[in-house]
Amino acid sequence: MENTPGPRAGRKEWTALCVLMLPLMLVSMDISVLYFAVPYVSQDLGPSATQQLWILDMYGFVLAGLLITMGALGDRVGRRTLLLAGAAVFGAASVAAAYADSAELLIAVRALLGIGGAALMPSTLALIRNLFLDEKQRGKAVTVWTAVMTAGISLGPVVSGLLLEHFWWGSVFLINLPAMVLLLVLVPFLVPDFRAPRQGRFDLLSAALSLTALLPVIYGIKELAQHGYEPLPALGITSGLVLGYAFVRRQKRSAHPMIDLGLLGRRSFGGPLFANLLAMFATVGMAVFLTQYLQSVLGKSPFEAALWSLVPGASLIVMAPTAGMLAQRVDRAYVMGGGFLLSALGFLWLTRVHADSALWVTLSAGAIYAGGLIAAMTLANELAIGAAPPERAGSAAAVLESGQELGGALGMAILGSIGAAVYSRDMADAVPAGVPNAEAVRETLGGATTVAAELPAGTADTVLTAAREAFTHGMGFAALGAAIVMAAAGLFSVVMLRGAGRAAPPVASQPAPAPAEATVRGL
Repeated sequence: MENTPGPRAGRKEWTALCVLMLPLMLVSMDISVLYFAVPYVSQDLGPSATQQLWILDMYGFVLAGLLITMGALGDRVGRRTLLLAGAAVFGAASVAAAYADSAELLIAVRALLGIGGAALMPSTLALIRNLFLDEKQRGKAVTVWTAVMTAGISLGPVVSGLLLEHFWWGSVFLINLPAMVLLLVLVPFLVPDFRAPRQGRFDLLSAALSLTALLPVIYGIKELAQHGYEPLPALGITSGLVLGYAFVRRQKRSAHPMIDLGLLGRRSFGGPLFANLLAMFATVGMAVFLTQYLQSVLGKSPFEAALWSLVPGASLIVMAPTAGMLAQRVDRAYVMGGGFLLSALGFLWLTRVHADSALWVTLSAGAIYAGGLIAAMTLANELAIGAAPPERAGSAAAVLESGQELGGALGMAILGSIGAAVYSRDMADAVPAGVPNAEAVRETLGGATTVAAELPAGTADTVLTAAREAFTHGMGFAALGAAIVMAAAGLFSVVMLRGAGRAAPPVASQPAPAPAEATVRGL
């Protein structure tokens, strides 16, 4: 049975979509915009090593931890209302971050940016569910949303590099301000305020449980990926899983849960959620390798590496709309499966890259796997948000984005561990006798580069050549792991999601807000 087409969106809705992409772009950029600015921040504020890590990570941790809470809150207070509140917080925090005069203040303000970002991200995707009732139009809108989110993460380092060539480090935050002001001015005129009827009192305990469950899990995974096994990150993951179990138990018993657990059990939502998690597993896990490869193996400057890293992402211009058009003709499960298979082929190509390979070989492999991933992610997002009842779109979008955050953390941990293990094995006997800090050389390519800078030219060249070959070898094994996971994701998509995209939309337990009802305001 085909979905019944809804009313078609007009110029006002498409204009509203363009406006909603402003915060999405900037929230995505802020995940990576500080990468180049860290040396300047360190010189100005003098943070300790621990404070520097928190300056980088605080935003992402708070953003991930609050997504579910903010999605459920938007369903209750109104998605436009939450969007405007998030824009105000994000804009004010951006100004405070730009002029922070201590590491402690910058860490605190980065947390505020995470709160604002968590309010903005699920609101943008949920509002697409409400603005675009026609399935084909909604598919195009979700394609734009996915492309902008992906592009924002890639553009962060490039924008940062450009700004730092001409301005001080605070400028990487001030670029947020004009867009937030524009959002605050235009959204009240273009976007109606949707909220769900009869949602009940907001459950503060569930909100606390969701934050304290997701945040330590993501923190622990990232720490284990960077430093190997340590008791504190392992304890964080364990405690997060226990609190997550308590959160799910509370949702089952609640009359007005933050998350519709029944929706998670539907293959039209739970399936795309898992497929998206796997896609982000590969995307984030391999991004770390490519960045280091371009800089530390090929010798590109940070800004050059950031520019070259945009080349594979350019494939989304072709693949995202192509996937959408194909999904109108054949079951989208097959298109998603094909996208994952294409990405697996790209990763397999990446296993053939060597330390002395031409740059175009690496970029071509990246373009193939990035194109396949963006095709699969676009359709997964579209299927999941279309399966959610309109009155629960906010919490559904938040769950979808939380899954992406978790997938990215798992990718860094698992693929990073594979690459690190191969590197350490290859370097075990490759370090010349008598080299100082040999343990650092054997652990990471960055450590080898630092030690080599203090060695005689001949010894340094031997160490660097071995380290670069070992790193590239490790990257190849990580790419092989990603290819296997992507092939499994393709099989999962075809087997589990076949027919899901053509099924009738799920019947909501409560009537969806209609334009004539009081739950849609601001028209």
